[in-house]
Amino acid sequence: MWTRADYCFLLMVTLSALMAGSVFAQDKRPNIVVILTDDLGYGDVACYNPESKVPTPNIDAMAKQGMRFTDAHSPATVCTPTRYALLTGRLSFRTGLFPIFNGLQGPSLIEPERLTLPELLKDAGYATAMSGKWHLGMTFYDKQGKILSARGTGKIMDADYSRRIDGGPIDHGFDTFFGTPNCPATDYLYAYVEDAHIPNPPVAMIDRTAYPKHAFNFQFRGGYASPDFDASEVDMVFLEKSQAFIRNHTKANPDQPFFLYHAMHAVHLPTLPAEQFYGKTEAGPHGDFIYMMDHIVGELMKTLEETGQAENTLVVFCSDNGPETGTVLRMIKAYDHNGAHPWRGLKRDSWEGGHRTPMIVTWPGKVEPGTTSDELISLLDLFATSAAIAGKDYPSDAGEDSYNMLPVLLGEQGDDPVRPYLVQQGHSQSLSIRMGDWKYLDHKGSGGTNYFKKDPKKKGPVHLLLPELDPDAPGQLYNLKDDPGETTNLYSKHPQIATKLKAMLDASIESGRSTGTRP
Repeated sequence: MWTRADYCFLLMVTLSALMAGSVFAQDKRPNIVVILTDDLGYGDVACYNPESKVPTPNIDAMAKQGMRFTDAHSPATVCTPTRYALLTGRLSFRTGLFPIFNGLQGPSLIEPERLTLPELLKDAGYATAMSGKWHLGMTFYDKQGKILSARGTGKIMDADYSRRIDGGPIDHGFDTFFGTPNCPATDYLYAYVEDAHIPNPPVAMIDRTAYPKHAFNFQFRGGYASPDFDASEVDMVFLEKSQAFIRNHTKANPDQPFFLYHAMHAVHLPTLPAEQFYGKTEAGPHGDFIYMMDHIVGELMKTLEETGQAENTLVVFCSDNGPETGTVLRMIKAYDHNGAHPWRGLKRDSWEGGHRTPMIVTWPGKVEPGTTSDELISLLDLFATSAAIAGKDYPSDAGEDSYNMLPVLLGEQGDDPVRPYLVQQGHSQSLSIRMGDWKYLDHKGSGGTNYFKKDPKKKGPVHLLLPELDPDAPGQLYNLKDDPGETTNLYSKHPQIATKLKAMLDASIESGRSTGTRP
């Protein structure tokens, strides 16, 4: 059981992290650019996986220019809850809702009164912009002004697209937005939202036969599309919009810092790279898609250089969860490429492969080039870290799961970890907790995909279909230092550790936060 010393240690570490303020003068605060890819696995990037079959030269260059994290995690193992957590510093299960939005679904998962990262930075004097995939819910209306909320294609043509769309990025702190309500190329509404309107409404069903057919072109849903919507070009359009924002802002407001959130479609299914990227790798269409994603990262970095912004810009490259199940299984079979390497688990799973993802941070003059950190870190921590950089405090009912990682970036952290533990959200309501080398899963199985149901004869990848050595245990306990592949459940061998971690998890759920009480 926990001792008084245990709790005092955790509180001391937590408070010291939260109290760290900005070390930058008002006119020297950096721009902050977050590049979020979709369904990119730890093993998809060459600088994380020497066995990768896909070249990622621009991301590899980022790693040489900055800090590469080896123990970084998406807050959840699917997209919507991760995006909520990234923008609020709070785990989304605390809302009591578990939506994965599509079609005209709303309202926004982010509560109207909830402080967001762009709101915080905007209040600190930053310009704020977003390009790409929102996927946190928007509110659409019909011609009578009645709210429409429906999955699928049923009511898409009933919407009044001349009306303002509520609950999107503009209502949560972004000055400008260009992107899509949900997954750009696997939704039922194929249209671009500009700020709070759809300038070119959908007119007809999308012609899926006009796109290349291959083994990775699945989850391409039928839906209504705008005349200007090309599912293969969405990421190139997002790139153009982000580049235009950087250039225009630099010209109009060169002394004002900015926050840019660039949320890609790549490399989410369906695999539809732009035409010029087909055949660029020897790993098939999905390899080409990863290569295109890497190209976009390089173009954004190049735009920062061209505009003179690079030297005063912190760039975070990250992914919203692990790689998609069907994609990984096909890539292993056809190209001997494992997007989750070396971890067990895939998207939706609580095992490491579902949420341990690439994260690279560059910041010239502040983050030492070519460094690698094994610090436990989450996308949740962007909230508190950005607040510290901007010199902006926030109330106790905001950023409840976010830790300030600025000391880590600056190489000033002490011997103790900044983040003492990490609560992790799996698919739906599955939860786990990590502290040091120990990881406790508060459930049986993967917490996501039921691989044994899908493959009862156990002929699938051996790293997924492992026998449960402690089948009667209500949860799972792993020592990641000794067993990084999570092969051996130690729940019954170390019940005291399992009980301690379970108590910590329960306390975090009950208190509504995983940080200490703020002064």
